Amino acid sequence: MTTERLKGLELEIDQFRITQEPFYMPVRNEMELFRTAYSNRTPVMLKGPTGCGKTRFVQHMAYQLKRPLVTIACHEDLTASDIVGRYLLRGDETVWSDGPLTLAVKHGAICYLDEVVEARKDTTVVIHPLTDDRRILPIEKKGQVIEAVDEFMLVISYNPGYQSVLKELKQSTKQRFMAIEFDYPPREMEVRILQHETGLDEAAAQSLVKLGEKVRNLKNHGLEEGVSTRLLAYAGELIRKGIDPRSACEAAVIQPITDDPDMHRSISEIVNSIFP
Repeated sequence: MTTERLKGLELEIDQFRITQEPFYMPVRNEMELFRTAYSNRTPVMLKGPTGCGKTRFVQHMAYQLKRPLVTIACHEDLTASDIVGRYLLRGDETVWSDGPLTLAVKHGAICYLDEVVEARKDTTVVIHPLTDDRRILPIEKKGQVIEAVDEFMLVISYNPGYQSVLKELKQSTKQRFMAIEFDYPPREMEVRILQHETGLDEAAAQSLVKLGEKVRNLKNHGLEEGVSTRLLAYAGELIRKGIDPRSACEAAVIQPITDDPDMHRSISEIVNSIFP
């Protein structure tokens, strides 16, 4: 490989480096577990509801470990070629272009497959050889097998609450990973997170956390998913910019989590009781 090509690859992977430390508050021993998994070259699965901090946690750990972070947002149209690579036409020649997973495998990045259950089953099978002691990535279109460098780490996340018959993470995939479970942070910690993320004072942050707790209690009573810390932060940002708290909660909390008129009415009553 030419020096110019090597420099090109270095520049390509550098775009995935996190240059500023993302804010993250550990809840339990998740940082210690992740560091140990990285040292042992063990793939990691993050389980938890939407917006509870899984992605921020991976970003924080990538910064701490000084590794590039390649994030792949999984969806039903994601193909194996999208993550492994494909041949492309450039001028009069056909050239191979590495996909994000291949790039991570070659250069020792952390590859994060976000909401992996959304990906097609034939796509998730591609990662299986990277999750055992082989740590290899077969590239069928090139007839090659790439061995992952020591620093490479595979991380996936999914929300168990959204699993169904049609979208379920297979046991053959689950049992290849060490799992770290996430949930919404405890009250005092969530208050501090909202203060940091939004710049709100403690009283306003406490009111939003109280709202979050009450709405989460409606889960399994007509509400599919509780309100995330992320949505509470969105509401907090609107409030800090001068939006009326009720309007802010309507736009950032109520509308995103429900289309049901009765549930909408119930959550509105909670908002009105907290922000009279």
